[in-house]
Amino acid sequence: MRVIAELTVVPIGVGTSLSDYVAVCEQILAEADLSVQLHANGTNVEGEWDAVFAALRRCHEEIHKLGAPRIYTTVKVGTRIDRKQTMADKVQSVESKLELSAG
Repeated sequence: MRVIAELTVVPIGVGTSLSDYVAVCEQILAEADLSVQLHANGTNVEGEWDAVFAALRRCHEEIHKLGAPRIYTTVKVGTRIDRKQTMADKVQSVESKLELSAG
């Protein structure tokens, strides 16, 4: 099953700068051959359910190896079975409506 998920992985007990840990997780997601969009407060991920959650597990494993004693992760998940829809499709749908209302 395909899934679009938003992940926010927060290492705890490692100080205030988290970009090194975010970079590790982003690399793992990219290596998993998932569609990924980094944003200011997390990452949008698109792919097969098992691949997305396997990559998230790897993020946790690698961040713990880097010394993070705790990790707090939030995950929002959406699935759809009536048709195929990508992250780009969802964004384009809203943008086209904004163009219509501006015109």
